[in-house]
Amino acid sequence: MRRASLFLMSTLSLSIGTALAADRGIVPKQLAGPPSEFAAMAAIDPAAAAIQSAHALLRVGPETAENRAWRSELVLPAMETGSRILVFSGGAELTVSFAHGQRDAAKSLAVAKTLADAPFGIDGAQVPADLYTITTKSDGPVRLSIAGEAGTRGGFVLVEGSGTTELASFQTHRRQTLGDVVEIAALLTGEDAKGGVAMGPSAGRIKSATLRVVAPDGSRRDLPMTAEALAETAKMAGARYGRFVADQAGSWLATVEVRGVDAAGREILRTAEHVVPVVVDTLDLTKGGVVVDGASEPGAFRIALPVASAKSSQHYRAYAEVWGKAPNGADAPVAWIGGMVVPEAGQAALRLDERWIALAGAKGPFELRNVRFEDPDHFVTLVEASRLPLPLPAEGSAKAAAEVVVDEAMRMGPRPAELDRAKNTGSRLILVHGYCSGGVWPTAHFTNASTFLDANQNRTNDQFARLIANFGAQWNSFGVVAHSQGGLAALHLYNYYWSGLDRATGNRLIQSVGSPYRGTNLAGILATLGNWFGVGCGTNDNLTYSGAQAWLSGISTASRGKVNYYTTAFRTTNWWTNDYCQIATDLVLSDPEDGTVEQVNGQLSGGINRGHTVGQCHTDNMRDPAQYRDAARNSVMNTNAAR
Repeated sequence: MRRASLFLMSTLSLSIGTALAADRGIVPKQLAGPPSEFAAMAAIDPAAAAIQSAHALLRVGPETAENRAWRSELVLPAMETGSRILVFSGGAELTVSFAHGQRDAAKSLAVAKTLADAPFGIDGAQVPADLYTITTKSDGPVRLSIAGEAGTRGGFVLVEGSGTTELASFQTHRRQTLGDVVEIAALLTGEDAKGGVAMGPSAGRIKSATLRVVAPDGSRRDLPMTAEALAETAKMAGARYGRFVADQAGSWLATVEVRGVDAAGREILRTAEHVVPVVVDTLDLTKGGVVVDGASEPGAFRIALPVASAKSSQHYRAYAEVWGKAPNGADAPVAWIGGMVVPEAGQAALRLDERWIALAGAKGPFELRNVRFEDPDHFVTLVEASRLPLPLPAEGSAKAAAEVVVDEAMRMGPRPAELDRAKNTGSRLILVHGYCSGGVWPTAHFTNASTFLDANQNRTNDQFARLIANFGAQWNSFGVVAHSQGGLAALHLYNYYWSGLDRATGNRLIQSVGSPYRGTNLAGILATLGNWFGVGCGTNDNLTYSGAQAWLSGISTASRGKVNYYTTAFRTTNWWTNDYCQIATDLVLSDPEDGTVEQVNGQLSGGINRGHTVGQCHTDNMRDPAQYRDAARNSVMNTNAAR
């Protein structure tokens, strides 16, 4: 019912990518696009990927089992009738009691244990919980007491907030290499008197804020959040900032906990759960200049940037904008260039088709702008440069703009010769599952189809895409029907690497259902719970709000246009009840949602939206039928699929 933003993946994902860099037969595309795509390809504004939270996830009890009984008490804000609370115990028998009013006159609060087993999560990444519902409005603060017997450890409590005031929390930057200082901001948001958005002091006041950090080695620390920001120019009124030194590589978990009051003076308690991947910086931008070779390929320039990689065969995501001068001397944007690159002999090579210069009508002097190299799994910037001189011929191109037709070679570079050789036979439709899942698609609904299976695993989009490419190499060509993260992986494959997708023919190359193209709030919460209880498949930052949008910042508009996507949500039974797909995840997702992905975050800008269906949920074992079991939609996808 509420809102949120994340999902999952393990620390293993921070090291596995390099091993996949040399997969057989996988050749990167040499990408380029027009200046109209500069905004879509720009590094993300972290605030635009903020977690919006009206919940509170709170730890209770000891970290390790002790030889004595224990009791924890939480003081929660006043609660409305119908408010819900989840208690995660990890299977331990805990005693839970509620009271309200002042401490010296506390009295029992009417609460019903609605469900003794309300799983929170998706597929193999589910954490069991007990669900409690407040049946009578509380009189003052709620005192929640949780007790455990000797030999048990603590757990977590997830509290549904009331009112419209939310916590907006985000990293202030994505400099996340080993040794960097990571900063996270917290700000209250709400509605103003006219129904618009209120932020900072107009939405409420933060009275206290804490940043709770879990390092990759499991060590924990509580850090204060203050009004002081790293960059004073970026400080926002009413915001709090917390920071930590990323002194370990791997997945960090950072929870912001805020207590305050809303605009009406009512007490509020909110948390936001962040996944912060920290990578080892293996790349340097050296002092040598950019080298241009126009002889190796007719009609194109090889642009070599001076970089040094500490790891052989390591690939990186690269991006740069090419700028020149218009006839009147004004700056003229030419094109962006990039893709996955492997530095060799101190150079990382990008490709610029001469026709982009002709199309822009640009002359010299030329330069590269907004250059960045990122790791391929988490899209953390390793090196960047605002401007670099680009020694292209000053006269520009002899071609006329009217002669230029943007084709595949301009967008992706020349096809590898081996791609057009018939190494294998036949075509196929590949059915792809999602994160921490198995084969979900009913094969009887599809013809000439095979199931890709990487059951119950945790992969980055890049790792996942490469696995699909290797599976699809059995056939000359293939199209994809994908569920959940499988949609992101298929798009990643088409955007960055040559494969059988590029030989496929038919109406729809990639089709997806329930894919979190802009992330899901479950990622951070499940990462936090999974880290504590040791369940699920691990932390996947590609599926968080910030991680998904960092990934999207390298996906071209042309590639997005190859995706046909569907979204679904729960069936609404009546206006006076709280409807949901999964009652536990409903506490942290905004309606409409499918139990895992909010409709708004299932949208792919530039993709083809094939519609939204009500009465279907993300997976089996939710309230409404699973979205991948819709025989009518599957028939449409089968008929229209490229192969």
